[in-house]
Amino acid sequence: MSTSAPARARQDQIFSLPDGRALTFAEYGSSTGTPVLYFHGFPSSRLEASATDKLALRRRLRIIAIDRPGFGLSTPQHGRTILDWVTDVQNFAAGMKIDRFAVLGLSGGGPYALACAYGLPRGMLTGIGLFASGPPWEAGVEHLERYRRVMGWLAKRMPGVLRRCLDGVVRVVRWIMRTGFVVRRVEGWLEKQAQIQEQKQKEEKGVEMEGIGEKGEGKMMSRSGKRSPSERREDLYHLLLNEPFRQGAGPTVQETVLLSSPDWGFRFQDVKCEVPVRIWHGAKDANAPVSMIRYMAERLPNCIYREYEDDTHYTMFKHLEEALSELVPGKAEHAGLKTA
Repeated sequence: MSTSAPARARQDQIFSLPDGRALTFAEYGSSTGTPVLYFHGFPSSRLEASATDKLALRRRLRIIAIDRPGFGLSTPQHGRTILDWVTDVQNFAAGMKIDRFAVLGLSGGGPYALACAYGLPRGMLTGIGLFASGPPWEAGVEHLERYRRVMGWLAKRMPGVLRRCLDGVVRVVRWIMRTGFVVRRVEGWLEKQAQIQEQKQKEEKGVEMEGIGEKGEGKMMSRSGKRSPSERREDLYHLLLNEPFRQGAGPTVQETVLLSSPDWGFRFQDVKCEVPVRIWHGAKDANAPVSMIRYMAERLPNCIYREYEDDTHYTMFKHLEEALSELVPGKAEHAGLKTA
């Protein structure tokens, strides 16, 4: 990966759990900001949260993204459950000396954020967010696309077959991504995106870097935007293919079993927290059908549900800063937002 050394130091940190397992984690935003533990999607890794760096700096947030067992360099945990993540998070927070924090789960990380809302001690959480969350299969598998149902069935009945298939797919995709045609197309697209972002920053007159001076974080971010297309391409490959599958497809199969289970280890009615569970979801999300998310929201005792009628699973990112402003209110909080 071609990211600068200071960035790598923040992205490749290791925490040792009491049982000897390791959790890889990354930090983004302000090192002295309000802590938000970020739970990545599926299959993904802590590097997914790198896209939040600038907005976290703006909002004075310290976003800490943790790899779940088996992803990135986090030690696999045989037979783990979704609720086991609650123990890992509690031990992580204690070891990092973080007394209170918010949790934000994106996509496949959503159920793990909800598990923390259920299982962590009262008063520990300052906010609970599920953004484009993975759906509860107890709401009815008939709502899901056929290939997702097949994948869930294979993970439970023929895990070895699914693992070998996924490993093969990853190898083929890695090879395709190195071909000249794809390299040129990807680099061209990345260069265009960089130009759009640069123009946007000019129009905003540098507001993204305003007031940032602590420990050179602002300077590090401004340098990162000057990488070559090939460097950005390598970073993209690392984010999408290398880190999520660093330990093979086994962890993906294991997590498929957990997320597709009709029983996450707790009832939604029993998630009783002092702060509300906030859910942001696109009405056109085919990965996590909105009917399944509504089913979950209706059963949570303290829930604020926001639905975006024109968004899919993959167009929700533009609403992330708005979601963070509601999860951790501050000076930059948007006004006049309606909740359902």
